[in-house]
Amino acid sequence: MPPPGVAYHRLARTTRHRWWRPVLGTLLLIAGFLVLNCLLLAAAEIIGTLTDRPRDAYGLPDLGPIPDTALLLLSIAVALPVVYFAAWAVQRRRPGTVSSVTGRLRWRWLGVCVLVAVPAVGVLLFGASGLAAVTGEDFALVLGGWVGWPTFLAGLAMVLLLVPFQAAAEEYVFRGWLLQAIGAFMRNPWPAIGFQALLFAAAHGWGTTWGFASLTVMGVVTGWLTVHTGGLEAAVALHVVNNVVAFGFSAAAGTLEADETLADAPWQLAVVDAAVSVGFALVVLWLAGRRGLTTLASPALLEAPVRPRATPPAVPTYPAPGVGYPPGMAYPPPGTGYPPPGTGYPPPGMAYPPAGTGYPPPLPGQVYPPPLPGQLYPWPTAQPHPWPAAQPHPWPVQPSAGPVGPVGQPPTGSPGSVPPGPVPPGPHVAYPAAEQVAPDRPDGAGNTGAGPDRPVAP
Repeated sequence: MPPPGVAYHRLARTTRHRWWRPVLGTLLLIAGFLVLNCLLLAAAEIIGTLTDRPRDAYGLPDLGPIPDTALLLLSIAVALPVVYFAAWAVQRRRPGTVSSVTGRLRWRWLGVCVLVAVPAVGVLLFGASGLAAVTGEDFALVLGGWVGWPTFLAGLAMVLLLVPFQAAAEEYVFRGWLLQAIGAFMRNPWPAIGFQALLFAAAHGWGTTWGFASLTVMGVVTGWLTVHTGGLEAAVALHVVNNVVAFGFSAAAGTLEADETLADAPWQLAVVDAAVSVGFALVVLWLAGRRGLTTLASPALLEAPVRPRATPPAVPTYPAPGVGYPPGMAYPPPGTGYPPPGTGYPPPGMAYPPAGTGYPPPLPGQVYPPPLPGQLYPWPTAQPHPWPAAQPHPWPVQPSAGPVGPVGQPPTGSPGSVPPGPVPPGPHVAYPAAEQVAPDRPDGAGNTGAGPDRPVAP
């Protein structure tokens, strides 16, 4: 039987879910993405005008290979905060549920996935080159010459700074938002996985049939991996490492402005890329099983408030005073804690032994419950007090446990009293005989209040 929990693709279906929330959220995502890109283009236009930069074929200012590539990466990365905002503002859920089933990005697991992705991308590059060489195709890893250390280091710094956000933004849009938006309507994850994979491939443009197929396979594998690991960490790791290596080679070769993407891949690269993606997924799933990775969300996570509120301080509850509670004894002040019923105070409705009869003496081998240190023992009015003077007698731990009669039944009291129950197991302390009376008081006078008396005459 599967453990209880909510799968990743269903995290958008909270109690606040309505059919229009995923639709409105998607529209907000598109609108926010376009608005932020317009702001970036306006900033580039201002910079190009102030620096008198030439124009490219599209009439946009040509800021140079590195700035133009940085602007391209930023134009994609801006989708990341929009996804978070749409989840919070429209779907009224914690934005971290887009990251994983734990409500946050699992950084340690992300690091493990990066360590798996690095050799996987290495196999991809050299495997594709080897297959191209075997088949007689002209396929090179570096399309150009060395640009020199200063230019390379500047381009590499830009790549390391912006590519993680660009690649993560793509994963949060396709494997995150779209997967969960469709999953809010369907329990089976495969329609959502297939739909987002096709959109992911189409977003990269149409180059070759092999390139489109390769991107689709990557989208399907990473979508399936996201559902089965309960988060975007594995997909983000593979995407980031792949793009950093690709842009890193372009920075070294001076081809950062090239328009080629995986959509333009030849069949050799597409075949090896699909195989590497599947192999990466299998290794990650094996590691997830070995590490006991959380892959399902607790239902309580989906109902958590969007804005966590401070937990009000707990107000102690006191038992209602009634027959059987110590007469004249004040309750502890609020905040100090009150013992729960049954741990030192008699339960409501319990009566004391009848006045004037004394406390029933213990039978041979019979003892009364042990005392609770620090509390005086209140004796009923007009009843002899058997306890020595100046010695505080604490209230019994289980006062409901009284002595047992000769036939195993508790003694009966006056009308309206409730006889005590059986003695609980454990060590007990015997009480003195109740018939003893303090010598300085008339016989039968008893005690007029709760508290200790004078010593009992031997």
